Amino acid sequence: MNMYTQWDPFSELRRTMDNLFDQGFSRPWRLMSGNDYESATPKPVDIWETDEALVVKAAIPGIDPANVDIKVTNDGLAINAEVSSQEGDENRRFHRRELSHEGFSRAFTLPSPVDSDKAEARYENGMLYLTLPKAEAARPKQIRVGTTNGRLLN
Repeated sequence: MNMYTQWDPFSELRRTMDNLFDQGFSRPWRLMSGNDYESATPKPVDIWETDEALVVKAAIPGIDPANVDIKVTNDGLAINAEVSSQEGDENRRFHRRELSHEGFSRAFTLPSPVDSDKAEARYENGMLYLTLPKAEAARPKQIRVGTTNGRLLN
């Protein structure tokens, strides 16, 4: 700053607000400092349910399915992956590095109990699909109402 530049106390605030509106709402992880925003960006996951099961679809592109660890409990799910660094990276001078070279971990509380013994997983085109059958007690039941001579039974 030279001696003729007038200090503007709001310039830093204005710059921060511009950054927030430019990147913050659409990509909030970019507001983090340094190169740690990629590891803070969770892998996208969809979870939905049918009458019989909970279904999980997780994006894990570039990860060897052999390195994915899935743990299912009665009401919880944890997905962890180990990702080794790329060979030869130590000799490279990156100008930009956005592809994740770290492992990741996601954990969820499931909306209903599941039968973890019957859980199934498949990997296809960078997507992990889990089918978690609901525990018998959590499945919807149809109850028929009986009548005797036109009167409801108690």
